[in-house]
Amino acid sequence: MNMRDLSETLYAAVLSDVLDSLGYRGQAMRPFIRPLDPERTLFGRVRTGLFEPRDGERPGEHPYDTEIALIDDLQPGDVPVLACGGPTETVVPWGELLTTAARRRGAVGAVTDGLLRDARTVVRMQFPVFHGGHRPLDSKGRSKMVARDIEVVCGGVTACPGDLVFGDRDGVVVIPRSISDEVIARAVNKIKGENVTRDELRAGATLGEVYRKYEIL
Repeated sequence: MNMRDLSETLYAAVLSDVLDSLGYRGQAMRPFIRPLDPERTLFGRVRTGLFEPRDGERPGEHPYDTEIALIDDLQPGDVPVLACGGPTETVVPWGELLTTAARRRGAVGAVTDGLLRDARTVVRMQFPVFHGGHRPLDSKGRSKMVARDIEVVCGGVTACPGDLVFGDRDGVVVIPRSISDEVIARAVNKIKGENVTRDELRAGATLGEVYRKYEIL
């Protein structure tokens, strides 16, 4: 399956279950990170940005240089994962113009534990964004991206460039690059097994019978 087909087949819960089974029990981001549009699913390759809070502008500092460099370097299938130390009340790394630029570069969504603005317009653009809240603040003088394409912690989960990230209305899961093929294969097989158990439950089998037979719940 290609990434688009997988995005329609997979879901966050089954990926989390598979990661648990492989010993990766901390891959689901904290529950305050929610989809802007619950009907949209996100699945792509991680590109990272690290934000720091600011208390006003600093003389001679270019507030958007690293942020612009990341967005302009996005490739098709990428997902900016922006670590802001959230929950936060002042770090607002995402809005309409970044959505427009990222979408044009072929990005398939964005994830941040910071805040989002221009929500109404971003929803209309049908671009999946998972975020830590809304606030109509400009980031200038309040935060700055200080590094890109490094290991970050976003929503309590470590994310590295080249990892995979999946999000739906249940939340966001990060799949380490080193085990991504195995996780995807196991998740697809688990979904097939869940479909069989669901059919048997609908046909009248008890939950205990189905669990003893397939050990899927």
